[in-house]
Amino acid sequence: MIVGLDVHKKVCYGTVMDENGTVVKQAKFTNDHMALDGFMKDLHEARVVMEAGYCWQPLYDRLEEAGHDVRLAHPKKVKALTKKKTDKTDSETLAHLLRTDLLPESYVPPRDIRLLRDRVRRRSFLVGMRTKIKNRIHAELAKRGIRLGVSPWTREGRALLQGLELEAVDQVIPVMFTLDRQILEMSRGLKHMCGENPSARLLTTIPGVGYYIALLIVSEIGDVNRFPDSESLCSYAGLVPEVWRSGDTTHHGGITHEGSGWLRWALTQAVHAHLRHETNLTRFYRRLARKKPKQVATMATAREMLKVIYWMLRNNEPYHPGPGVVDPVHRRREI
Repeated sequence: MIVGLDVHKKVCYGTVMDENGTVVKQAKFTNDHMALDGFMKDLHEARVVMEAGYCWQPLYDRLEEAGHDVRLAHPKKVKALTKKKTDKTDSETLAHLLRTDLLPESYVPPRDIRLLRDRVRRRSFLVGMRTKIKNRIHAELAKRGIRLGVSPWTREGRALLQGLELEAVDQVIPVMFTLDRQILEMSRGLKHMCGENPSARLLTTIPGVGYYIALLIVSEIGDVNRFPDSESLCSYAGLVPEVWRSGDTTHHGGITHEGSGWLRWALTQAVHAHLRHETNLTRFYRRLARKKPKQVATMATAREMLKVIYWMLRNNEPYHPGPGVVDPVHRRREI
């Protein structure tokens, strides 16, 4: 039996059909394990498909544990194949695509990689919240023309902040301190995880790539062997240019921005830190930055860095700055 599930936050709509495309059962049920077990009753080792959304994981794991063959559909590509949009037609379409082997699938990383993704993204979320609070404090000080003379985030600066007795500042400082503790605790755990992850340790040999960016890149790529070449990985990251081709005319635009936005962000951060070192990637950026805007040069360098990362992970080799390049950072590490 083939099962198509249209999953929402509170409810699901399921369609069961046989191999000939005949609908055997359709029902709407609540999004919980008990209702799912009731719908899947008498179905053994079924082929199940659902779209990749933010609430797919609990049902996916439940169905896998029950012994079903579960697939995840790419929502954007499925949408292009659907004209009528209802929960019923969505579940039917998913089942038909799986039955005819035309399903555009999304990659489902192993559970340990999913847990790692959740952890590194959560740290980024906390850092973003802390940055908003810091910006708010800077704005409150600027609005009143107050200059501390030191950074507000040093021990001396924080003491000065608390001594100002500004309500707008005093109300958010405890929140920032709490976020500082949470981020520090998470960072210690992630640093320990990086030491136990061979792929992440390998990426930290790239100048400018620390434990957090290395873990983020590893969690977003997953199994690098699923990509046949480095260009496929760059396409997955949305770092390849858009192409319009008609007849003999070809136009290239900006990058596609498809795929993992987290991976693109991690690579751009890595490039900014990497440019402080003398490597072939740095030389590539400088040559391009003379002719193109810096943002374009950064994205192109991020694409080149991702190609390097691909072969590092495939061949299990540390980073090499390039022939004839002696990177002082690497020399200090070796000492």
